[in-house]
Amino acid sequence: MGSVTTSHEMGLHQEQLAGRTQQMFFSATEEENYTYPWAYEVDTEKAAEFDAAELNISEINFKIRELMQSGHGTITVQNPRAKHSLGVGILNRLNLNFEGSLGYFGCGLIDGPNVRISGRVGWSCAENMMAGTVVIEKNAGSLFGAAIRGGDLVCKGQAGARVGIDQKGGTIIVGGSVGAFTGFMMQRGRMIILGDTGANLGDSMYDGTIYVAGKIESLGVDCVETELTDLDKKYLKGKLDLYDMEAPHGIDGMVKLTSGKQLWNYDNLEPTEKKLVL
Repeated sequence: MGSVTTSHEMGLHQEQLAGRTQQMFFSATEEENYTYPWAYEVDTEKAAEFDAAELNISEINFKIRELMQSGHGTITVQNPRAKHSLGVGILNRLNLNFEGSLGYFGCGLIDGPNVRISGRVGWSCAENMMAGTVVIEKNAGSLFGAAIRGGDLVCKGQAGARVGIDQKGGTIIVGGSVGAFTGFMMQRGRMIILGDTGANLGDSMYDGTIYVAGKIESLGVDCVETELTDLDKKYLKGKLDLYDMEAPHGIDGMVKLTSGKQLWNYDNLEPTEKKLVL
């Protein structure tokens, strides 16, 4: 029973997936990571790079897939020049490096690659990310990590408003400050903010955990402060050490926020009221 309680404290849960498809999408024989049966076999020791300055979005994404198909497991894209929708829909283990900045919707819908971006990213970076890592060395726009479901999404600089909106899993780490409505409608997962936050942090969050090192302008509806346990501190240290990051005033000075669960009341509504809400 203790392990169940502990997992809930960390925002980790198990649920029955009744009625879901039993279709097999992954290879159970993969030793370390589940992979799609149609994923390319790549070797991380086999590296390639190309200059994207004169290529359009489709050409860049096609070139990445072409290199993956030929077995390259480490790919570097030079001069992406803040073009939109780069590195999207990659369902493969891969080391992918962008030497420069990305525009809107970079690295969305990915499941497995380890991505490093030396510059900045625009709105909605890594939207609906399933697994892997994305590390941005500079700043990120609004909607950073929208609807993320798994993996680690890291911005070492500042991020805009609505970071992690509708987050369903995984971990989001921001080294600087974030804008208003960060964690809005958060459902699962963890978020670590090492700077300050804007107004309405965690507004309408259903579940999950937010850790903040800086000043909080205001909490949103149903977001409450809870006890920072030894387990939380161990988790924070391990996760931050992975990316050479640290809390400015130490982990002990961080604040832990979770849902007050006052919005979990739909089942108590009268049938006519429920019909209007749904």
